[in-house]
Amino acid sequence: MTATLYAYAFLDEFVLLYPVYALLFADTGLSVGQISSLFVLWSLTGVLLEVPSGAWADAVSRRVLLWLGPLLGAAGFALWVLVPSYASFAAGFVLWGARGALGSGALEALVYEELRRLGAEGRYARVMGRAHAVGQAAAMAAMGLAGPVFAYGGHPAVGAASVLACLLCAATATRFPEHRAPATGGEGGDEDDGTGWAATLRAGLGEARRDRSVRGALLLVPAVAAVWGALDEYTSLLARDTGIPDAAVPYLLMLIWAGVTAGSLLAGPAERLGRTGFAALLTASALALAAGALTRTPAGFALVALAFGGFQLATVLADVRLQHRIQEGGRATLTSVASLGTEAVTIGVYGTYALLAATGGHALAFALCAVPYLVTATAVARGGKRG
Repeated sequence: MTATLYAYAFLDEFVLLYPVYALLFADTGLSVGQISSLFVLWSLTGVLLEVPSGAWADAVSRRVLLWLGPLLGAAGFALWVLVPSYASFAAGFVLWGARGALGSGALEALVYEELRRLGAEGRYARVMGRAHAVGQAAAMAAMGLAGPVFAYGGHPAVGAASVLACLLCAATATRFPEHRAPATGGEGGDEDDGTGWAATLRAGLGEARRDRSVRGALLLVPAVAAVWGALDEYTSLLARDTGIPDAAVPYLLMLIWAGVTAGSLLAGPAERLGRTGFAALLTASALALAAGALTRTPAGFALVALAFGGFQLATVLADVRLQHRIQEGGRATLTSVASLGTEAVTIGVYGTYALLAATGGHALAFALCAVPYLVTATAVARGGKRG
């Protein structure tokens, strides 16, 4: 299973369009406001589909959702390069958002339960941390290859490579093992008229209402993942403000992704961190983010990379904590609820960042976005003292 997981994680992120799709939008004539509206549409799609897709994954086959999602992504990317227009870009972002929603929750639930079947659920943090690291390495490789492929064939060549990666990702997903019986709707266990989906959704949300520890773990995921996930969309603008030429911006972004990859690889050993250690991790990362951004120099990006690595580590650990607290049944549903919270907060961060950057610049906006992490760290530490 782990070999399939790592191959899936690599192909899921090996999309050469990622570092250049904003250029495609701009070359088509879109304004900054139109491009921002596409990002919001992307997140809104995730908000609307996260929980229903998670309940669907619990009610039917998680493996099916994992190969269906990349096919939707392939269709969206093909639209972008074949008929570039605002309408096509919007449709592509809806398909891309649906792709993310189908995989979110389903992947974590499948991996955790397959490991538990083998009595190896204690390896979940290490396995998922490595999977994230593989995906981040793929993203860096895509950054490196996008330039020469774009120079050779422009947007069509980059788009074709991205569609191919999605198709290979879908094919890889069919290799996942799945030793669970999907939930069904009828009392006899052989009907699937939608009541199974609804019952699964109610059961999953009911567990969150009944169990305070599950509810707390659900809230921690968006508190950790949303802000730095949104800031990632603006790192190129922060890099440009340091005064380096545009051609050097990708190198600073690769430094950040190297930090994120290192954070993923540390997930296994760091699983032993208690509440105090987790709070210290968030605090140190927040301070590094603020200090690195405010230097307004390329050297400061080393601190930003350190901060992003810490936030990635905290994000994996928050997911591990959630998976350990979920009992039976609605694992994918509850994981998708956490992702829903992340998407909702991310939309708020986009709006807040726009206001902060408009008044104080990108460096100040990044620094102020470190404040929510200090608040979360304080809440986690106090929670440990009450416990």
